Amino acid sequence: MSAFSKILLLRGGGRHYSAAAQTQLREILGTQLAGIKDAGTFKAERIITSSQSTQITVQGSEKRILNFCANNYLGLANNPEIVEYSRTLLEKYGAGLSSVRFICGTQDIHKQLEQKIAQFHGREDTILYASCFDANAGIFEAILTPEDAVFSDELNHASIIDGIRLCKAKKQRYKHRDLADLERQLRESDGRLKLIATDGVFSMDGNIAPLARIVELAKKYDALVFVDECHATGFFGATGRGTEEYDNVMGEVDIINSTLGKALGGASGGYTTGPSELISFLRQKSRPYLFSNTLPPAVVAVGLKVMDMLLASSELTQRVQSNTQRFRTAMTKAGFTIAGENHPICPVMLGDARLASKFADEMLTRGIYVIGFSYPVVPQGKARIRVQISAAHTEAEIDQAIGAFIEVGRSLKVIQ
Repeated sequence: MSAFSKILLLRGGGRHYSAAAQTQLREILGTQLAGIKDAGTFKAERIITSSQSTQITVQGSEKRILNFCANNYLGLANNPEIVEYSRTLLEKYGAGLSSVRFICGTQDIHKQLEQKIAQFHGREDTILYASCFDANAGIFEAILTPEDAVFSDELNHASIIDGIRLCKAKKQRYKHRDLADLERQLRESDGRLKLIATDGVFSMDGNIAPLARIVELAKKYDALVFVDECHATGFFGATGRGTEEYDNVMGEVDIINSTLGKALGGASGGYTTGPSELISFLRQKSRPYLFSNTLPPAVVAVGLKVMDMLLASSELTQRVQSNTQRFRTAMTKAGFTIAGENHPICPVMLGDARLASKFADEMLTRGIYVIGFSYPVVPQGKARIRVQISAAHTEAEIDQAIGAFIEVGRSLKVIQ
């Protein structure tokens, strides 16, 4: 027995020595958890026992069900060609680097991926992070000072909100997609640098930032534009270049942050792409980059292969757009309220949290895997089923989901 194990035994078998404090913690959290359950907003995790795909299996059943709630927009999460390439680089480069980038954590494949991402977006350079949450956490604090000002859409993703909280700039929040409110704040600002921060696509509602008009305001008031493109990169816009392509302002956004963990293979990783001076500065000052392990080779391989595919063809991008139109048109015709714009995020609005949870459970019994979203993920009274369409869904699978929605909707009196 080790000396450490003997010490644990002497202290009571490894139990925390501050029993009263731990008891208090359990009671406080237990009360809050009970409240979450009573409100019908407790989020249970279903355990998937297969690879991520349009058809999956879940724990407790061998029956395959249709998955309509993944960020797997291009259907590449289990693409055989990508998996094989990832295996090849895993064998060549190893499991990981055991280091941050600037010490001994940069391989040639990391630089290759950064260059390909920059090429895809038409930017000068790119910096990789462990996630886009890290990319958002690492940019505002690094580049903004108390002399600067940042203007954030009130419905921006939590990672943007948290990243802005870390910086010392003057913080302004404008009403959701409200250009008049944004312009008023820009006009009144005396910030040295003015940075407008917005999601390109807002993930809970599937609606789109008015990017062309934001760019116009930025030019008028000498501001910079930052866009988080996590729910746009690779599949939104004519060739998958995201919101700036969709809104015809290609190359006019100053800073783009996005992810490798959604459409681009579904593994992990995020990035910032933009001017070379910005990227070089972030390598020196961005804390999540400086103090986090580098992306493992197998994950880098996924990004590399997906980038090659997207640079060569827009076929998958066009397919997800076609599938999206099919689902939205049929669901609206059936009487459902589908929020957002022509985007693969298709929120089926229900309002009540318990109804959303019940609706999702009923869909699962019919072989369709969707999730009910409720407060605090979305505002009170705006619970919904967030459906996400993939290029990998067949027309028959989309029609099957629509049929199940109609059947459950009628049984729960959501539609006639």
